[in-house]
Amino acid sequence: MKKLSTTERITQHPIKVIQFGEGNFLRAFVEWMIELLNEKSDFDGSVAIVQPLQNGLIHLLKEQGGLYHHVRQGIENGETIDEVKLIQCVSEVINPFEEQAAYFALAEIPSVQLIFSNTTEAGIVHEATDRPEAGQMANTFPGKLTQLLKHRYDHFQGDKGKGVAMIPCELIEQNGTKLKKCIAQYIDLWNLGEGFKTWVNETCAFANTLVDRIVPGYPKDEIEVITERIGIKDQLVVKSESFHLFVIEAPEFVQELFPAHRLGLNVKYVKDITPYRTQKVRILNGAHTSMVPIGLLYGLETVSETIDDTETGKLIREIIFDEIVATIQIPGEDPKEFADQVISRFRNPFIRHELISISLNSIAKFKVRVLPTILDYLRIKGHLPNKLIFALACLIHLYLRDTDRLKDDETYLNFFESLKSDEPETLVNKVLANSSLWDQDLTAVDGLSDLLTTHFKAIASEQMKEVLLNM
Repeated sequence: MKKLSTTERITQHPIKVIQFGEGNFLRAFVEWMIELLNEKSDFDGSVAIVQPLQNGLIHLLKEQGGLYHHVRQGIENGETIDEVKLIQCVSEVINPFEEQAAYFALAEIPSVQLIFSNTTEAGIVHEATDRPEAGQMANTFPGKLTQLLKHRYDHFQGDKGKGVAMIPCELIEQNGTKLKKCIAQYIDLWNLGEGFKTWVNETCAFANTLVDRIVPGYPKDEIEVITERIGIKDQLVVKSESFHLFVIEAPEFVQELFPAHRLGLNVKYVKDITPYRTQKVRILNGAHTSMVPIGLLYGLETVSETIDDTETGKLIREIIFDEIVATIQIPGEDPKEFADQVISRFRNPFIRHELISISLNSIAKFKVRVLPTILDYLRIKGHLPNKLIFALACLIHLYLRDTDRLKDDETYLNFFESLKSDEPETLVNKVLANSSLWDQDLTAVDGLSDLLTTHFKAIASEQMKEVLLNM
C-alpha cells in the first residue's frame, strides 16, 4: 500500500503559525482546529513545526510532507463520533539543531502571527547557565524563542506591526506569564537591549491557557483497521477523544488572530482563567482521583467500567454532582454542563483508561485535586462531603492493600506499610496528622477523623458491594 506523502496535499496556505512541539497532543488539538479554520473561515494559514528537542518525530513528518490523519472518537450529546480527517495545515517542519538557517528564516516571514507550544511541564524554564555562543542554539525552549523573536525584531527593524501572540499549551498554571518572564530573563542575561525588551512587552502577547483533550496518541492496536479505512500508510496517525476545551486568557486582539471560537468549537476567551482551571481540576481530575481507589477495591479495571457499573457509577455521579459541583462558581456558566461532559468522556468506548495507570502518585493528586474541594465544601455547607470522605477511606485501604503494586513516593509507601498493624482509630489519625502527605495537620478539621474512621471500618468489615449499597 502507498505511503502518505505531499502528493495527497490539496490545499496551500501562507505560514501564520510557528509551533514548538511535534507531539501527539498539539497535532490532535491545535492543528485540528487550524484545519477547521482553513475549511470553514477565511483564516488561510499554515503551520511551521519546530522540534524543540534534538530527538523527535520531525523526520517522519518530513517523510510525509507534514501530512497525517487525525482520528476523533467519542460520545457527544448521546451520539457516537468516529471521524478520520487528513490534516494538511502543516507546511514546514524544522529541526533547529540541524537546520538553524531555516529556523531563523521563520522569523522573517511577515505573515507569522501566532506561536503555539507544548514542551511538557518542564519546558518553560530559565537557565542562568544557558549562554549560547554566536551561531549556537539555546538549550531551553524559552531561550530558543528569545533568539527567534530577537531575529524578527532585528529583521523588521523593530516594526511594531510585526509582534506575535504566544499561546503556550504546557500544563502549568499561568503558562503565558511564566513564558514571558523567562524571555525577559534571557533578554537581561544576554544583554539584548532595552529596545528589544520594549518591543516584546508592547507588541507581543502572552496568553495563559487551559487545554483539555485526552490524546492516547498513535493507535498501534487499531492501525491495520485504520489503514484499511484511509487507504494509505500513515506513520503519524494520531487518535483523540472528541471532547476538547481550550480556555484562553489574552488581550482581545488575539481573538482575531485565532478565531476558533467562531466555528462553534469549545474555545473560550476569558478575562480570568482561574475558575476554569479549578473546574477542570476538581471535576475531571478530582473525579478520576476519587474513582481510582473505589473502582480498584470494587474489583474493576477501567474508568468506563467504573462509571457504567450500577453501584460505583451511582457513587461517582453523586460525588461529582452533589459534592464537587457545589464548590465551583463561574459567572454566567453552569458547572453541571461540564460535569455532564465529563461523564460522557468517562464512558467513551473508544478509550481504555486503566485505573491502575491513573493511580500513579495518588496521594499528591488527592491533596491537589480533592482535598481543596473537601475543605471548601465544609466551609460552604457547614458539614463534610460524606462521599468524598468515603473515597479517602478507600484510598487509605488501597495503599494498605496494594503497597507493593502502587507507584508513588517511597516515603509515602513506607509510611503506609508501617501502619498495617495499627487499630483503625490510631491508623486514621496518623494518616490525617501526617503533614508531609497533606501540607497540613488534618486532625484539626472538625469531624473528619470520626467520619473517616467510620468509613474505614465499614470497608474493612464488609464487601465493597455491601458498603456501597448502604451508602
